[in-house]
Amino acid sequence: MPDSFEHMPTVAIRMPNGALTSLAGNLDEHHKVAVADLILCQRSVRETVTRLVRETDPDIVGMSIMTFQRRTAERLMHLVRALKPGVKIVVGGYDPSLDTEAYLSMPVDFVVRGEGEVTLRELTRALEGQGSLHFISGLSHKQSSGSDQAKWIHNPQRAPHRLEDNDIRLPKRNARVLKGYTLLGRQVDVIETSRGCTFDCSFCSIIEMRGRNFFAYSFDRVLDDIRDAQRHGARTIFLVDDNITLNVHRFEALCHAIIDAGLNKIDYFVQGMTSAIANHGETLAPLMRKAGFRYVFLGIENILESDLVFLQASAKNTARANGKKIGNATLQAIEYLHKNNMLVVGGLIVGSPGDTAESIKANLEFARKYVDWPYIQHPTPYPKTPMTADFRRQGLIENERLEEYDGTTPVVRNENLPLDEIEYLRWKAERGMKTRHIPTVLRHDPWFVLRNVGRMATFTYRGSTLRTALGLESDRRAFARYQEIRRKEREYIEPPQTFCDPVDSADSKDESQERRLWASSKEKSPLSLQPPLVWHSPQQSSLLKKGLTSSSPDAARISSTKR
Repeated sequence: MPDSFEHMPTVAIRMPNGALTSLAGNLDEHHKVAVADLILCQRSVRETVTRLVRETDPDIVGMSIMTFQRRTAERLMHLVRALKPGVKIVVGGYDPSLDTEAYLSMPVDFVVRGEGEVTLRELTRALEGQGSLHFISGLSHKQSSGSDQAKWIHNPQRAPHRLEDNDIRLPKRNARVLKGYTLLGRQVDVIETSRGCTFDCSFCSIIEMRGRNFFAYSFDRVLDDIRDAQRHGARTIFLVDDNITLNVHRFEALCHAIIDAGLNKIDYFVQGMTSAIANHGETLAPLMRKAGFRYVFLGIENILESDLVFLQASAKNTARANGKKIGNATLQAIEYLHKNNMLVVGGLIVGSPGDTAESIKANLEFARKYVDWPYIQHPTPYPKTPMTADFRRQGLIENERLEEYDGTTPVVRNENLPLDEIEYLRWKAERGMKTRHIPTVLRHDPWFVLRNVGRMATFTYRGSTLRTALGLESDRRAFARYQEIRRKEREYIEPPQTFCDPVDSADSKDESQERRLWASSKEKSPLSLQPPLVWHSPQQSSLLKKGLTSSSPDAARISSTKR
């Protein structure tokens, strides 16, 4: 999807979606797969998708979707349908998995719920005539019912993969057809060493997505993944585990394995719990640094105990000594990391229903004083989280525009402050914090900063003008302009009806046909939101073409000649 988080401006951060290449790597080898991560073409989404559909002539288009990307995704579905009406569209990821019903009225053929590698592999086999759709766990699919509208069948949920057997193969990074993943000027890639978490933070989707569990890959597999990313040019690697510090002893052993394999010249970025680092930091932090870890995202969540209780995040932010709780772990964790020359990305959540201006400012001041890069968000009601259920029960959700559910737009009513005021406090404080980090980046990657400092400043201070800097207008005016800019930034592709309007220039036959097909697609499916992920087409004579609308409940059984 092209939709990105406010805290990850593409001038500085273009992080791969690791799910896409993992899905590609776990299809049968006779399939030709193209991975198009649209974060790399935010301002040319329609043109890029049109080109790729025409070049690859896909039989299946897969989309991995988060909630704030839903609108863009649906618009892309209509575009793909207009370009190739017979293509099969498969959606997966957090949003379709947790709010499946929202996708059933969209131009979608299949929904993959939960982990997708095995489910998508089995789906492609079934479409080739090898097995039945009804026996694929984690799949929702349509079955013709004799009426105009097909009936959706929701197969039983697929259990999370235990990972130890290495049945989940390595990502297929050479399937990427777009280039440009960077983190502060260095080529970046992602790997995972484990999946799952056993904590129950009220704002998090992980437990509902996969249950309360923790499964890990073998170190041999992890090291092979790092080497593969390095071979593909990565100089920085983000470990995207849900909670890698849940098992501290395993994480320590992983650090040793990275060092012993000579893979510690890479810059690593990892997410960690404050309690784990505070309680084990004396030995863990120097080991992490020796292994190459540079940035650590700490899930601080909030510095006030009352807010941690509300977020159900107290346990993972508690320091312990001699088996007893001794207070909040955040400062101790940050001290260990800074002492060992690692940088802290501070994840905080402000603007809960009971927050006051003073409590928000206390968290913002903490971030200004102690973290190196702020990642401050507002409570957001993602599908099926305990917090969302609580907000709905109390009638606190004031904004249902899902494209604004990116964490930096307040959408939940507060007892003490207007939503705009909460966003303004965060926006105003964060700009200075982000600017302050530039010298640190300059020392590590001077050429990147020298080339891009202007663009970084423009992004950070967008909405502000020379009049703002000279004090000739208030920051409130600049903030209002920022909000309007942010609204426009979320428009990555036009709504379907836009493509049906006449244009002044002479159109090719292909373009005229595309608009007619788009209009037809629009009539059949209501508008929603979000973008695509994996383009699949069979290689040479292994066919998944034509006839995929068989009335058989198993879909079409296609003859396939494999060499």
